[in-house]
Amino acid sequence: MNTPMRVLFCFGVLPAFFEIDDELRQRVARAIKDAYSDLDHRFGVRVIGTMDDDRGMVGPTLGYPWTAYILADAPDYDAVVRCCDVLREIQVGDDRLWRFMKVEARVGRELFFGS
Repeated sequence: MNTPMRVLFCFGVLPAFFEIDDELRQRVARAIKDAYSDLDHRFGVRVIGTMDDDRGMVGPTLGYPWTAYILADAPDYDAVVRCCDVLREIQVGDDRLWRFMKVEARVGRELFFGS
């Protein structure tokens, strides 16, 4: 799909994140931050805003509300998928990031473009 869209990336921290030692938890946190930096340059996804609820919600994200959000404009659905896939691709220690965090993308096609 080559349709521009507004997307809300919803991130949840999984129980495994809280089960690892402090050193690995710090490495995982840095890897997550790096994974979602510079989305515009890497995927053509322009970040509009973010919200981190880590201080207001402590512990694993088992459902709503999520731990953090990124609101962005994406050039197409493939770019959205590539942003989600970084959790599958980046490895920290013996595990990929998806062991420690989940992401879901909510998309709205053509809602905010061109009119």
